[in-house]
Amino acid sequence: MTDIIERITGQTEAAQPLATGELTPYVAKLPVPPVVRPQSDDALKETEIALRPAWVRLHPQLPPTLMWGYEGQVPGPTIEVWRGQRVRIAWTNRIPADGEYPVTSVEVPRRPQGAPPASTEPGREGVEPNKDVAALPPWSVTHLHGAQTGGGNDGWADNAVGYGDAQLAEYPNEHQAVQWWYHDHAMNITRWNVMAGLYGTYLVRDDEEESLGLPCGEREIPLLLADRNLDTDEDGRLNGRLLHKTVIVDPANQETGKPVSLPFTGPYTTVNGRIWPYAHVADGWYRFRLVNASNARVYDLVLVDEDNNPVPGIVHQIGSDGGLLPRPVPVDFAGALPTLTAAPAERFDLLVDFRGLAGRKLRLVNKGRNQPPGVPDPVGDVRYPAVMEFRVYESGETDGFELPEVLSGSFRPLTHDVGHGHRLIVLTPPATKGAGGHPEIWEMAEVEDPSGIAFPAEGVIQVTGRDGVTKTYRRTARTFNDGLGFTIAEGSHEQWSFLNLSPVRHPMHVHLADFQLLGRDGYDASGFDPAAGGTSKPVAYTRDVPLAPNERGYKDVFLVPGPQMLRVMGKFDGAYGRFMYHCHFLEHEDMGMMRPFVVMPPEALKFDHGGPHGGHGEGSTG
Repeated sequence: MTDIIERITGQTEAAQPLATGELTPYVAKLPVPPVVRPQSDDALKETEIALRPAWVRLHPQLPPTLMWGYEGQVPGPTIEVWRGQRVRIAWTNRIPADGEYPVTSVEVPRRPQGAPPASTEPGREGVEPNKDVAALPPWSVTHLHGAQTGGGNDGWADNAVGYGDAQLAEYPNEHQAVQWWYHDHAMNITRWNVMAGLYGTYLVRDDEEESLGLPCGEREIPLLLADRNLDTDEDGRLNGRLLHKTVIVDPANQETGKPVSLPFTGPYTTVNGRIWPYAHVADGWYRFRLVNASNARVYDLVLVDEDNNPVPGIVHQIGSDGGLLPRPVPVDFAGALPTLTAAPAERFDLLVDFRGLAGRKLRLVNKGRNQPPGVPDPVGDVRYPAVMEFRVYESGETDGFELPEVLSGSFRPLTHDVGHGHRLIVLTPPATKGAGGHPEIWEMAEVEDPSGIAFPAEGVIQVTGRDGVTKTYRRTARTFNDGLGFTIAEGSHEQWSFLNLSPVRHPMHVHLADFQLLGRDGYDASGFDPAAGGTSKPVAYTRDVPLAPNERGYKDVFLVPGPQMLRVMGKFDGAYGRFMYHCHFLEHEDMGMMRPFVVMPPEALKFDHGGPHGGHGEGSTG
C-alpha cells in the first residue's frame, strides 16, 4: 500500500539528516524535466529559454541548494523538435549580476597513500574558498552539443552574455532522429557554470524513428547523470552548498609556480538533479535517453538486482550520440559489454524490458574507476557506487512491444573508399615540456625530410604505423590561441586520428560533424620523452584494439584511452563558420585542451592564402 500511495502522490517519508554527512540512497523521487516544443508554424518566432537562479533540494536530507537552471530548473526542460523544423531560441540571461555565485571552489592537498581520496568525501577540509571563483558574474553561453548549425549559432565560448542580454541562435534541425544536449560553454569557466546546473536535453524526431513504435510518453524518460560534491558546516554536517573540490597533484609546478589539480569528480551522483533517486516503472518496456553531464567522471554502469548481481538480457542500446544504431546491441553486463561505459557528454538511447519483474527493485550502479590501475586517479575505488533505483510495479496490462531487428535502414558505414583528408592530433602527458602541468592537444603536420632533425626535438614526434612505415610529424599548434590550423571544405569527409601518449583517458568532442569510428590501435608510447617534448625513438603500433559493439554508430564524443590511436571519419556538412574541438573533461577544456577549426565553401577555399593548414587530400588546404 505504501508503494501505491507513493506512486500516486510522489510523497515518501523524509529521511532524517545524519550528523556524519552521509546520505541515504533511493529516497528522492526521480523528477522528469518538462517538455518544451517550439512553435512549428513560424520559423521566425523565437522561443525564449531563460537562465535563472533556483533553489533545488538535491536530496530530502539536505537543505535547498542554490543553483542556476534553464527556466529555473535543473536540469533544464527537454526541448523536442521534428526533423527539418527550423527554430530560433533566445537563451536569455536572467541571473542577477549582484547575486551569489552558486559554486564554492577549493583545491585540497593530496592525501597519503592508502587514505581515501579527498574527492570521495564532502567538505573543504579547512581550505579557504577560491575568491576569484566566488567573484564570477553570471556570464554564460549555451552550446547545443551535437547540432549541425552555423558557427554563429554554435555557442562560441567567448561570445557569452551577462544579465539582461540574450544569445540568439537558430537551429535547422535537419538531422536524423537524435538526442543532443545543451549546456554552458563559457570560456575558462565552463566547469563551474555546468556544475551550477546549466544543462538540459534536446530531442529531434523523424519518420524513421516514429515507424519503430518505440516506448513513448511516460515510458520515455531522460536520465541526465552528473556527479557533485557538497560543502559542510563547522559541525561536519552537509549544508547543501555545491563544492568544486579538486585534488592537487603538483603543489608548485616548475613552469608556472601554480598548483596543478586533477579534474573534478565527486561522491554524489545526481540523476535529473537528484542524488541517488528512485523511479517507479511498470512491468513493461521503457526507453531511457541517458547522457553523462558530469565534468569528468567516466561511469561504468551495471544494472543489478537486490542481491547485487548483474541483471542480463533486459537492456538494449538502440542509439548513440548521433542517432539510432543500425541494429540493437544487447548490454549483457558480460562478454563484449561487461559495463555500459559512459564518458562525459556521451549519450545512450536504451530500451529496458521490465516485463516479468513486478515487485522487484533493480539498481543502476557505477562499478568503474576513472583511470587504469597504477595511474594517479581522481576517483580511486568508487566508494559510493549508487546511481539510481527502479521499483517495478504490476501494471495489469500486456506490453506488446517487440524489439526491432533493424533500427536504422538509412545508416551507411563510412570506409576508406570515401575521398577524405587526414588530420593527426596528439594528446600529450601533463608533464610534457612547456605544458604547464596540464595535458595538451597538439596538431601535427608531416615532415617530408626529417634528415636534419636531431632527436629528441621539442614538438617533433615519429610514429611507426600499423604498416611498419615510420613518419615524422612536427607540432603546428598546442594552445587554443595558437594560429588557426584546420580549414575544411564544407561537404568534405575527413579522417581524424587521435594519438594519446598518456595513460589518461580523454573524451574527445568535435563540434558540427557526426563521425564513425574506424578502429583503435594500441601503441608503445615509451619513445616519447616528456622532458624533451618529443620522441627519442618512434612510438610504434603494437596491436588492434577491438571496437565495442555499441561504438559502431554515429558519434561526436569518443573515449581515447592511452596509449592508443583512435581513428574516426566524419563529414563536415550543413553549416559554415568557426567551430572547435576539445576534451570533454571540463577542467581540461577550460585549461586549454581545446582548438578551433573553420568550415567554409570549397569554392572560397580555393582563394585561401594563409598557407598549409596541416591536412591533405579532399577538403583541406595542405
